[in-house]
Amino acid sequence: MGSGESTGFEPATGDGPPLAGNAEARAASVRTAFEGLLQIRRLTGGGRAGPAPWELHRPVRAVALALESSGAAPSAVDASGRRVSAGYRVRAGEAAGSVRVDWAGPPGSGAAHHEEEALAECAEVLRGLGWTVLLYRGPRRRRYLEVEPPAGVPGVR
Repeated sequence: MGSGESTGFEPATGDGPPLAGNAEARAASVRTAFEGLLQIRRLTGGGRAGPAPWELHRPVRAVALALESSGAAPSAVDASGRRVSAGYRVRAGEAAGSVRVDWAGPPGSGAAHHEEEALAECAEVLRGLGWTVLLYRGPRRRRYLEVEPPAGVPGVR
């Protein structure tokens, strides 16, 4: 992280470098982090399905973790910021507490042709975890997901 300090596990948002290192170790870290998220839900959810308070305070991280744990591939960028692989990209949405998920890739990767199916899979994962997911078309008719907590979740807006 540049400062030499470890910040712990970070799920892939699609705006970082390509995942490097031992794939099995990464998968184990993702699995452990996701199991921790599910445990937080059990302890704080009071039986309701949907995002826990921890997720509501870190929605980009929570959505990225859910997608990575599902096996979806994240996009990635090189050191110059140029996109080098196709996959999901998670970032803050326009509304407070919302998250935007799009399917991004380098020119010629075919990301635009795969986005409908890929985003449908992402939406299914997120809906299964209690998020509200809406599909939109943006500039150049590219699709994206707007993800937000379900209506009526305490502490939301």
